[in-house]
Amino acid sequence: MSVEAHKEKQLIIDEIKDKFERSTSAVVIDYIGITVSEADAMRKKLREADVDYTIYKNTLAKRAIEGTDYEKLSEVLTGPSAFAFSYDDATAPARVLNDAIKEYKKMEFKAGIIEKEFYDAEGLKTIASIPGRDVLIAKFMGSIQSPVSKFVRTLQAIADEKPADGEAAPAEAPAEEAAPAEAPAEAEAPAEAPAEEAAAEEASAEEKTEE
Repeated sequence: MSVEAHKEKQLIIDEIKDKFERSTSAVVIDYIGITVSEADAMRKKLREADVDYTIYKNTLAKRAIEGTDYEKLSEVLTGPSAFAFSYDDATAPARVLNDAIKEYKKMEFKAGIIEKEFYDAEGLKTIASIPGRDVLIAKFMGSIQSPVSKFVRTLQAIADEKPADGEAAPAEAPAEEAAPAEAPAEAEAPAEAPAEEAAAEEASAEEKTEE
């Protein structure tokens, strides 16, 4: 092997090692049987999910993961192998690839490492059933939105009913001032005086007549 060829292989090995080290998950699949158009469509979906999908030679991949937490994957690195890496959503590679496998009725899982844990093909199918982070967040927010909205509305209703400081006292003042309005009733008593004086005058007149 020429020095140049050796350097090129080492660059690829370093690239693979770097991807494994940075990833939160790495999934290996057997991509045999998939057509070019199907592969292009699948790659597009993987890119949309921020999944790095690349085909590497098994020999180079084995050298890259030798002595690392991913070394157990060497057991499945036979035949055609494609690698899907995620650096954020750990379930994304398994989820997107599982959808493609169901749609095309081709390809199959080999194994994967999800957050440092090894999963065989069946385990990856289970991982694939877990909703993505965005979906989980949306469901969580939806589950708490109704109680929170109700709580906010309740607080707003209380705030609307409570008068501002200093406004309550003046509102009751007219009720207290209403009391003096009864005073004229007592003042009406003198109005009966003329009637009594008239009676006295009549009595006096009768006495004079009798005389």
